[in-house]
Amino acid sequence: MRAVLQRVASAAVLVEGEVVGEISRPGLLALVGVTHDDDEARARVVARKIAELRILRGEESCESAGAPVLVVSQFTLYGSTRKGRRPSWSAAAPGPVAEPLVDAVAGALRERGLEVATGRFGAMMEIHMVADGPVTVLVEA
Repeated sequence: MRAVLQRVASAAVLVEGEVVGEISRPGLLALVGVTHDDDEARARVVARKIAELRILRGEESCESAGAPVLVVSQFTLYGSTRKGRRPSWSAAAPGPVAEPLVDAVAGALRERGLEVATGRFGAMMEIHMVADGPVTVLVEA
């Protein structure tokens, strides 16, 4: 499982012009990708890292600062560009495998007491964000 974390001042996800998830104060945008052998245990590890990484201003974590997280599924994190000009998506888990694990990441963050917003799995989404820093970190489990 992979997550690209971006420190943001605010972020929102729109589907067909409708806001489906939004954080309106500083926190993290977490783009989460799932591969075939991922499981609930890996989802919990990724959630722990998202919650505890000290990448907010003042070297705080989302957990210590009470900062929100916007979790968005992102199968393209497992795209391979090793050959040719067209990415291969074969390392990305199919929707029925990936969706519950992305939901598990969001759920594990909520269990830790964090405010969590989400995108809509499988939808064509627009992500609007105000990057803070910018700070971008890759997390893998």
